[in-house]
Amino acid sequence: MQIPGSGALVAGGASGLGEATARRLHADGAHVVIADLNEEGGRGVADELGERATFVRVDVTDPDTVEAAVAIAGGAPGGLRISVCCAGIGWGEKVAGSRGPHALEPFEKVIAVNLIGTFNVLRLASAAMLGNQPTDSGERGVCINTASVAAYEGQIGQIAYSASKGAIVGMTLPAARDLATAGVRVCAIAPGLFDTPLLASLPEPTREALGTAVPFPSRLGRPAEFAELAAHMVENEMLNGVVIRLDGALRMSPK
Repeated sequence: MQIPGSGALVAGGASGLGEATARRLHADGAHVVIADLNEEGGRGVADELGERATFVRVDVTDPDTVEAAVAIAGGAPGGLRISVCCAGIGWGEKVAGSRGPHALEPFEKVIAVNLIGTFNVLRLASAAMLGNQPTDSGERGVCINTASVAAYEGQIGQIAYSASKGAIVGMTLPAARDLATAGVRVCAIAPGLFDTPLLASLPEPTREALGTAVPFPSRLGRPAEFAELAAHMVENEMLNGVVIRLDGALRMSPK
């Protein structure tokens, strides 16, 4: 899929991995819709990028707001061809402990945002892509979702987050198979430890310790590196139904 001239929807595009991806796709010539709950951050990114960038306030768990963003992205000259979902939240709590069982509400919330929200973006964006004119190779679009290494090596207290990200891994191949005959590809990226706003709040010694846990390069990943892989996934049409770990060979310990 060619990036220049394509409509691109980036959910969670106001900060972190999503912001870096929105910037990269825009720099490569896409018409980018930045979809996020963070109005201040999202509008700031869109205003900075200028022409071919639009912010839309979106709750990924709300079909109406996602549909609105999909419609705006679909209004690009090339139609909606690229969807990247980076929206997500976390929660730390054990299944059970001295304080009792894991609270149900935060588990439901993490699943609602990370899994159902991702599926909501996937189903609505891919449905819009079905109406695109195919390229010479028959391609109509590509959807990229964000998993995590926690899908494979969830740590103590990560039961909700790991479950949500593991499900994103699990739905990648069947989604790709569902959409294959229409020429819409589905992939996912499973990042390791990245320098996002979540980690930016940690003390510097803690951040350094996290970085040294990565075999090589022994540092936190840069959001631009996530964006680079996302852009390559868009352009390489042989990548389909795969989840690529982006983690510097990191394998998470129990805690």
